[in-house]
Amino acid sequence: MPAVNRDWLALTTESALEPELPICDPHHHLWEQPGNTYRSAELLADAAGGHRIVQTVFVECMAGYTPGAPPELAPVGETAFVVGEAEDAAASPTRVAAGIVGFADLLLGERVEAVLEAHLRASPDRFKGIRHAAGWHASDAVRNSHTNPPEGLLLDARFRAGFARLAPLGLSFDAWLYHPQLCELADLARAFESTPIVLDHVGGPLGIGPYADQRAEVFEGWKKAIAELAQCPNVVCKVGGLQMPLNGFGWHHWERPPSSLELAASTAPYYLHCIEQFGPARCMFESNFPVDKVSCSYTVLWNSFKRLSADLEPEERAALFHDTAARVYRLSAP
Repeated sequence: MPAVNRDWLALTTESALEPELPICDPHHHLWEQPGNTYRSAELLADAAGGHRIVQTVFVECMAGYTPGAPPELAPVGETAFVVGEAEDAAASPTRVAAGIVGFADLLLGERVEAVLEAHLRASPDRFKGIRHAAGWHASDAVRNSHTNPPEGLLLDARFRAGFARLAPLGLSFDAWLYHPQLCELADLARAFESTPIVLDHVGGPLGIGPYADQRAEVFEGWKKAIAELAQCPNVVCKVGGLQMPLNGFGWHHWERPPSSLELAASTAPYYLHCIEQFGPARCMFESNFPVDKVSCSYTVLWNSFKRLSADLEPEERAALFHDTAARVYRLSAP
């Protein structure tokens, strides 16, 4: 992803709207990469912009894997790493990583159960689920997910044998894919009705490569696929993530970052469609930081969510900003 330009982000600053509204940020990452550190201190610095971030959920990003461990067990190191980050932030009013979504290779089939149990031992109170990213596209212009998934991952019999081990352990599944794959996720959801599935980033409507000049066509196809997926009661939707370059809006190329008004105007057709189809009780706003930080600041992003949801009822907004995430990820009260 492009590097975050902090000087550029500082060109657009805003005060937080409705600063008392409780927020659970259900999707962020933490990592230590060469020249690119985003740990609990950096997250808390972003969250200090005036919004009331009461708790968060960490989502896997291949951070802190255990060196020298068998490949299938190395991801357990990420859970231990995040527990350490949460403990470092214990004095903050924000409960960092109240929930952890880790990685386990579901292509291991039934053997993945040992990996899931190892994650749970590493954090019995915080570990909530698995993400095995499935984003795949034939075009070289669209980068596949960091897990290097094969085409048709969600339909694979070995993957489904591993997926079947989640519900018995009380774990959910986060789904990250691209919009042409939404029908595959609907098939998976119908096959495993007792497993909670969380759709990340409104299903990844692509706006690059073969889709660079096809926004209207992509939007119409995406809308229909979202409506079909919403018929699966075990699926909930994370409303956010469109600030990534792969969505094709190109904000990271602007002379200055977009304002919350500009973000809300561009993203509302997508986000409001998801809220309409799933209902607020099955939707949650997300930051996807620091990935989306390439396009806007944390404060501006949450302001955009508050603007586009302003006409909803108070209980609907409470669900979108906090309650759905807390319920789906089984978080204790902050």
